[in-house]
Amino acid sequence: MLKIDAHQHFWIYDAVRDSWISDDMAVLRADFKPEQLLALLQQEHFDGSVVVQSDQSSAENIFQLKNAAGNDFVKGIVGWVELQAPDVEAQLSALQEYDKLKGFRHILQGEQDRALMLKPAFLNGISKLKQFGYTYDVLIFPDQLKYAAELVSKFPDQPFVLDHIAKPDIKNKNTGDWKRDIIALAQHENVYCKVSGMVTEANWQHWKTEDFEPYLDVVFEAFGPERLMYGSDWPVCLVAASYRQVVSLTEQYTLKLSADEQNMFWGGNAIKFYNL
Repeated sequence: MLKIDAHQHFWIYDAVRDSWISDDMAVLRADFKPEQLLALLQQEHFDGSVVVQSDQSSAENIFQLKNAAGNDFVKGIVGWVELQAPDVEAQLSALQEYDKLKGFRHILQGEQDRALMLKPAFLNGISKLKQFGYTYDVLIFPDQLKYAAELVSKFPDQPFVLDHIAKPDIKNKNTGDWKRDIIALAQHENVYCKVSGMVTEANWQHWKTEDFEPYLDVVFEAFGPERLMYGSDWPVCLVAASYRQVVSLTEQYTLKLSADEQNMFWGGNAIKFYNL
């Protein structure tokens, strides 16, 4: 079984650029480099990872391409491109030379316009991805799930993956609207989902493994093991849990799956989705 951590980050900490890192997340005010992750991957017997952008700039692509070039375990990059730019097609074409660049992400969760993803310029950008073989990572909060369902319905041949199960309110044990909207989104077979980022939505100091079970039940029922992939969200997960703890809470849940389903979840789906 090939194991892939389908969602992690690297950065050299910059107080201005990384102003999203608040005082209560001070553990993240540090540099997080490939060699640090490699040690963790080896401990947990992972074969590789997918690094995901955390800064919305072309400099981020260059930085992550360097990380990937020097570290064979980085199997793919989810970068950033200005999808709303008039010349987005030319930008995508110019990036074709980088084999490890697999797709793109925009930090939609932070946008004041909650439905930015449905604006004509954004839709135009999304429409250009398929011809170049690029994927799209959907980073949103639960209030945006309904817009995401509309987005993916417009591009049935475009591969999308939902990051962090859309960040439900695990801390307060809310599933209501999130559950309904996840089920609706999962009806679209071009959409995968990352089982990642859950500990940061829980009570950072006092979470328990069973806090996550209702949310795991929903996504496994909605997407099935053939459209789910594991991601640690390292180093962001460190605000609430160690790398080992994040792996462990998902490991316990997936013991009930068949061997084939476990293979898909822990690596096969990421390899297929990102063409690793």
